[in-house]
Amino acid sequence: MTGITFAARAGIWKTLAAGLFLSFLATGTAFATDPISSALGSAGGLMQLAPIVLIFVVFYFLLIRPQQKQAKKHQQFLQDLKRGTKVITRGGLHGAITDMDGNVLTLEIAKDVRVKISRDAVAGALTKDGAVSVETAEPKSSGS
Repeated sequence: MTGITFAARAGIWKTLAAGLFLSFLATGTAFATDPISSALGSAGGLMQLAPIVLIFVVFYFLLIRPQQKQAKKHQQFLQDLKRGTKVITRGGLHGAITDMDGNVLTLEIAKDVRVKISRDAVAGALTKDGAVSVETAEPKSSGS
């Protein structure tokens, strides 16, 4: 047995840790007074922001901007709707527009079967073969 108790060893470790902490503080203070290292320190702070800015730029050009362009195109499509246009609704109804009254459209989904829908419920135009037109289709949302 070495003769040093557990409590004494713990006290030694605490003293050593406190000494290391104080030496790091003193080193940081010494560097802060040096004009060259303080200039490098401020540039280092800006360099820490660079990855965050880069991530935002990537998100803007890959996600936000294309989605805004698609939304503008869809809004223009909704404004340009006219009678006789074959459309599909967000709920999946296929039909032709027979009447328009402001934001309310009358959609004929079968012979003599008409439903009223909101203009915003139109997802896109249908092509001659019944497929949704790529230009007017609403973008898929990444959320729910």
